[in-house]
Amino acid sequence: MIDTLDRRVAEGEERIRLDVRTGIGVLTLCRPDKLNGWSWEASRQLGLLADRIRFDESIRVVLLRAEGRAFCAGIDVTAPGGAITGRSPAERTHHYYEGIRWVHERFAAFARLPQPVVAAVQGYCLGFGFELALMADIRIAADDAVFALPETGIGVAVDAGGDLRIARDAGAGWAKLLALTGRRIDASTAERIGIVQQVWGRAELESAAMELAGEIAANAPLAVRSVKRNIDAFADAGLAEALDRTALAAALTLTSEDAREGYSAKAGRRPAAFDGK
Repeated sequence: MIDTLDRRVAEGEERIRLDVRTGIGVLTLCRPDKLNGWSWEASRQLGLLADRIRFDESIRVVLLRAEGRAFCAGIDVTAPGGAITGRSPAERTHHYYEGIRWVHERFAAFARLPQPVVAAVQGYCLGFGFELALMADIRIAADDAVFALPETGIGVAVDAGGDLRIARDAGAGWAKLLALTGRRIDASTAERIGIVQQVWGRAELESAAMELAGEIAANAPLAVRSVKRNIDAFADAGLAEALDRTALAAALTLTSEDAREGYSAKAGRRPAAFDGK
């Protein structure tokens, strides 16, 4: 893994950029050449930026966006530190469990920001990218957006709570349909089931997102933050306990033979043959 104690971002290694405009903190996924693929380092930087934003009174709302043709196409399997090792299967599982819990803590710092977060999604929004968007308070999408949780097709559990958040927002049936099949849905379907609140043409997405963020930023910040906390307290009841079970399930499946087969099959562009071990 990466150095989890390092609070610096090396030159040229920026995964997420923060720009502060009038009342709006714009967080931009800025690796378009990699389709903004997610990594341990991206999780680390997200946590650092959440800490930076939290106490900045000039930021009343956060806009999460991405450069390029995709919001985030999922895990960047080419990123350094991707594989976790151990001296035994049990130790490797333990390391994965603690690693996933560490990622959950970075995501929690972001999802629990006092400022509301608006996500603007275009193109592929898959796996970890979908889970990241689901951590926003409000999601708007371009009409070319595509959403999916493909994890079970490569032999692993959904590991950042995206299935739980879909169950919260769209119901358990939709969460199971999407997570158990890995099926892709378009923006209009995502809007219909309540995962996305608005759909715009691709050319209109940026201005619509800024306008929505500006509306929130113009309101009384203490009232806005109180409303977010109150709704989250109701909607997220039981989420912390469920996320710990998610981390354990992710650790067990990431170290399984099925996961090895799933990743190999994906790389080889062939159907996976899972044995349940």
